[in-house]
Amino acid sequence: MNVEELVRETLREQAAAQGPAAPGLADRVLAVRRRRRVRRLASVAAATAAVVAVVVAVPMLDTGKGDVHPVGTVGRDGIHAHPDQTPPKDMIAAGRSALAAYYTESFVARTKDEGTSERTYRLLDTRTGTYRKDGRWSHVAVAPGLRTAAVLERSLPARRIGLLDLATGEVERWIPVDHGVGGLAFSGDGRRLVATTYAENPDAQFKKRNPLTGKDGWVGVHASPRTGFLLVDPAAGTATWSRVTNGPGVLGRADFAFTRDDRLLFARIVGSKDGMEQFYDLAGKPVTAPADERHLRWDVGARLSPNGRLAALGLAREVDGSPGRSYSSIRDPRTGKEITKVRGAQLLAWADDKRLIAWERVSGLEEPYRARLVLVTLSSEKVVPLSGTRMFDDDRETVEWEPVFVRR
Repeated sequence: MNVEELVRETLREQAAAQGPAAPGLADRVLAVRRRRRVRRLASVAAATAAVVAVVVAVPMLDTGKGDVHPVGTVGRDGIHAHPDQTPPKDMIAAGRSALAAYYTESFVARTKDEGTSERTYRLLDTRTGTYRKDGRWSHVAVAPGLRTAAVLERSLPARRIGLLDLATGEVERWIPVDHGVGGLAFSGDGRRLVATTYAENPDAQFKKRNPLTGKDGWVGVHASPRTGFLLVDPAAGTATWSRVTNGPGVLGRADFAFTRDDRLLFARIVGSKDGMEQFYDLAGKPVTAPADERHLRWDVGARLSPNGRLAALGLAREVDGSPGRSYSSIRDPRTGKEITKVRGAQLLAWADDKRLIAWERVSGLEEPYRARLVLVTLSSEKVVPLSGTRMFDDDRETVEWEPVFVRR
């Protein structure tokens, strides 16, 4: 065997022994690339080709600094659990999903007859793996990959959208808009952002007399002030607005989000015989629900499994006992037929095709409702605690802490 053959054989052995590239490799390649000062055109072309080959499946939006790596670069099956923390201080994650942020919510009176429900966010600091309070924002959407968040300032509807670097906590760019924005959601590939526009604050509340009790109480807006949506290109800093006419089932806050394939949008609707969601094309025209999403519910965050073969639905039943044990339904997304059940009262995100992150009730049925974040497995009683216990307030005037899960 000559030298050339020996080298070739050695490289083949090394390639065979090496596993697949770990998640986050593209971020590390891009960070090194930024630090280098490549002078020769041929070197630039070669480096660009190598990076493009690595980042095919990585969201294009990248506002990272230097060699700071997302915390989510651990193995995709890795579990970050802190069952002694409520609310969490350190990163919670399982499989493909990570707790990118969480928020508390409380009522703030503006006048004696008017107020608003306001959120306070804790965002994942990707340098330290901890959650950091950031009181500047009324609404936050985190892009897949845990590098960037889109943010709105306190006063809603907002007239600009910020792109926040989660590693530094700094806004890298402001995108001015011509229509007031009240809600945000990224597409599945992270390349686009849908910003729901409102004529008034969708979280406003007003004091009204309850005709049944004769007492004054705070109620939210009934007919939604929603006007349409903006399709935003974060990389280019551009946005295109589409008007949407609201039907009788569109109440209060009714934000848009992308469907699984990013080709359509959907928003919640109340009282419709066709389901709990209305779908629209990207120009704002109402359309028929996609075949694999027509049985989904806007209040079940997990939606479709990564392979698209399973649909997470609502609470199936609760088993009496101390504590009460809850199960949710997993169904065929096209037929709506139940396939199996899984532990958990509310299914929040898929960790992989067989495991989900859920709220699991830990209190008895006769006790105040308390739950914790857990990792559950299909057709199994196995439960892995991820967080401490949270109290659920029946009057819904306050939210102790509400999780925001994102694909890492």
